[in-house]
Amino acid sequence: MPTITLRLELHKPTKAKQEMYERMTNINTQFANWLLNHPKLNQATSKRFKEFSSQRFPSAIVNQTIREVKSQRKHQKAKRFKTLWCCFNNQNWNVERKGEFYTVSFPTLEKRVGVPVVTRPYQEAWLNRLLNGTAKQGAAKLYKKRKKWYLAVAITFEVQQQEETKVMGVDLGLRYIAVASVGTKSLFFKGNRCAFIRRRYAALRRKLGKAKKLHMIRKIGRKESRWMKDMNHKISRQIVHFALANGVGVIRMEDLTGIRKRAASAKEAGRSLHSWSFHQLQTMIAYKAEMAGIRVEWVNPTYTSQTCRCGHREKANRNGIHFQCKKCGYMIHADLNGAINIAKAISGLSA
Repeated sequence: MPTITLRLELHKPTKAKQEMYERMTNINTQFANWLLNHPKLNQATSKRFKEFSSQRFPSAIVNQTIREVKSQRKHQKAKRFKTLWCCFNNQNWNVERKGEFYTVSFPTLEKRVGVPVVTRPYQEAWLNRLLNGTAKQGAAKLYKKRKKWYLAVAITFEVQQQEETKVMGVDLGLRYIAVASVGTKSLFFKGNRCAFIRRRYAALRRKLGKAKKLHMIRKIGRKESRWMKDMNHKISRQIVHFALANGVGVIRMEDLTGIRKRAASAKEAGRSLHSWSFHQLQTMIAYKAEMAGIRVEWVNPTYTSQTCRCGHREKANRNGIHFQCKKCGYMIHADLNGAINIAKAISGLSA
């Protein structure tokens, strides 16, 4: 079943509660680092916490931390935790609706109480599904970001697979960030505006670098990342809506390996979009498609930009955004031709 994660902001927690959340995080991190080097980690239970400390701490958090530490040591992912946020399994947190507001409750150092959360309409729709039983809650994580406290909650749900057999191809590139094609219909997303904004951010970073304002450079970088993420959300949402409107049952996208090499054919765009988060965009398309019941398949991108509908393949067929077959003379937008070939999976599906 597909899973989404909602980031619910806790509504104006008091200073006392914020201090308690900080204390919980510190205790949990210290316990995790202590446990990471414990010789009997594999046999650890919630009782193990008493060896670490005599202070009161929710066993629900302890059990989740033990699972995380076991996983980290098994895969050798961490030698030390800088911060390990408190997590709760699906049975140890709850959501309720009180009037027009939603509250979530979870174990703390004090008694368990409902905490109001800030919600947006799309989040309320998912919370309502939890309440009416059409979705199931998973694990939750209490964390802090930019002086605000959040509860990230996982929600799983069932989707009905689309019965339509139409296949849509999505080509990613530099001059056009994405081009989608199904049948005789297509959807284009130009990259010129994005390239302009990326150049503006790059120029601003250079200016700040000369002034040695490193803090501002990091701040600008975070702002740019948020902007890119928002753009990718909008593009992926439109692509999936386009697929649903045209009866698509399968979306095919190319493997991203080597995507950056294309910058050689678009120098100006390359400087601006070379670091565009194509993988993030594909991930967003994939999970939104899955939520809509559309299957996603990955294809080998070899020769998708050089092959004509007549079957003739030649590098010279493509010149920038223009495609003209050297054999039959067929002309089409090069990225649209790529999307059509991706839909056909002319080089086969990726293993």
